[in-house]
Amino acid sequence: MILGSLVKYYEILSNSEAGAEKIARLGYCRANVSYALRLSKEGELLGLIPLKEQEQRGKKTVEVPKSMIVPEQVKKASGIKSNFLCENSSYMLGIDSKGKPERTKQCFNACRELHHTILDDVDSVCAKAVLSFFDKWQPEQADSNEILRNELEAIVSGANLVFYVDGIGYAHEDVAVKRAWETYCKNNSSSTVMPCLVTGERQPVARLHPSIKGVKGAKPTGASLVSFNARAYESYGCDKAQGLNALVSEYAAFAYTTALNYLLADDNNKQVLGDTTIVYWANSPKPVYRDIFLYSLNPVTEEKSDKEVVADKETESIIHTAFQKIVQGKPLDDFEGEINPETRFYILGLSPNSTRLSVRFFIENTFGNIMENQAAHYRDLDIEHSPDEFEYLPLWKLMQETVSPHSKDKAASPLLTGSVLRSIFTGQPYPQALFNNVMVRIRAEREVTRGKAAIIKACLLRKYNYQKYKEELKVSLNEQSENRAYILGRLFSVLEKVQLEANPGINTTIKDRYFTSACATPASVFPTLLRLSNHHLSSIKKTNTNYAYADENRITELMDKLDVKNNPFPAHLSLDEQGLFVLGYYHQKKANFTKKNKEEMKNE
Repeated sequence: MILGSLVKYYEILSNSEAGAEKIARLGYCRANVSYALRLSKEGELLGLIPLKEQEQRGKKTVEVPKSMIVPEQVKKASGIKSNFLCENSSYMLGIDSKGKPERTKQCFNACRELHHTILDDVDSVCAKAVLSFFDKWQPEQADSNEILRNELEAIVSGANLVFYVDGIGYAHEDVAVKRAWETYCKNNSSSTVMPCLVTGERQPVARLHPSIKGVKGAKPTGASLVSFNARAYESYGCDKAQGLNALVSEYAAFAYTTALNYLLADDNNKQVLGDTTIVYWANSPKPVYRDIFLYSLNPVTEEKSDKEVVADKETESIIHTAFQKIVQGKPLDDFEGEINPETRFYILGLSPNSTRLSVRFFIENTFGNIMENQAAHYRDLDIEHSPDEFEYLPLWKLMQETVSPHSKDKAASPLLTGSVLRSIFTGQPYPQALFNNVMVRIRAEREVTRGKAAIIKACLLRKYNYQKYKEELKVSLNEQSENRAYILGRLFSVLEKVQLEANPGINTTIKDRYFTSACATPASVFPTLLRLSNHHLSSIKKTNTNYAYADENRITELMDKLDVKNNPFPAHLSLDEQGLFVLGYYHQKKANFTKKNKEEMKNE
């Protein structure tokens, strides 16, 4: 299913006007190239053309190699194998910094032999210039070459090189050279012809699949999504048969890896969370689907940030309008032909595993359904917050709430991140581990942030399918709730407020000493807290009688709801009830703050 979806996306891109320029055809691939060797028509080295481009990464501008479509490169695990017209200095110039001169010489000879095999009969100026260069070049004198001297250290560090023939252009773009390369590929395929599991057609089966590059944590040279190099992974009767264990044609292997590498090469097509690299695409060449989805992962509605989608004004308007509509629960209608909610959309999570890639999750649905699930996620998380905070909690901010602020590694658990993502995209209940982790952090930090309260609310909503605790799982305080755990949380917040008013500027409050116990075992703590509150109220009455009576009335009101004479404080609260206690505390604290601000403004 994954491979088939990627093959279809490759075909969509290659057949679209915009995608055809960016996507490689069969027999070619994209490679990062740092320099071009400028040759005369006679094969003399005339100069070195730097191809690195400046790219903005965050607040820094860095130089990165240029991405070019070149003849498909071989998969190198070991041994000496040369690529055609795009290689590193070991093969193209016979020099490197590896300290193995004999092997480097063999690499250069292998490269020269390959180019002669392909280009000997080609009547082209570019072909003849390249062959003449290989015949004339003397690797032992390369270190002292004036043209290479200034860039020699960068060249031998593994940078890819291509040929540029003076007055004509890049050798790998010459029509005759390309025709020779394609003929060579066709004539040198020794693969077994069998039915392809992806396309269903009888085609040559790929023995090795091209590498996938751009997954965080994987090798820079690339990793495999499909590979068989040990008996533990092989099917019966297919020992050491590699690709014959999974019959994927050469075309399908090329198409899915090309499409995946295309997605991974563009930061707008991928997001990294923990050790999981997420790529996403639609059955459409239009980037608007990708842009809306990317925005929905990290919505920023006030000021722009490094994580927000950068688009032209027209597209940005469509993105914002679409996102606001879906969060409000409105149908995602067609925006003048730009968006079709029935378009299939795919989300793939990949993580590194030695030389292979592990699939964390793969989700396929209509774009409209996926965005509705995203909207439900933000609605479930919606909780009262300060005006200067994010209107919608982005995923990276959400996962931070599960990590200790004192931890050196600020990354959330990759397994937990993957599970949360799956819940968001499918609309299923959040993993219990998310709720548990947040409760552990609250007990350890004795601090209830907006993010932690939002997670508790969302987890309980979905756990009980929006049926249980409906009165408590609100955006803001519900004074009519009769749930004892919720009321106890409210009461604790009021008692804390009374202490702060009696002792302005106090460093340690009842929250620091008693919050964890009050949340888990109320009966052991609240009698003590109520006795303390009497002393605090007496102190407040000396300075502000109105505040004292208001606080006293609020405590009385909550105690009446609890009716502890007939129904004593509970000895223990379950984990879900502890979550309700936290929500009651958070809601009441926000209400206390809002009410106090209004009273201060009124007095002014």
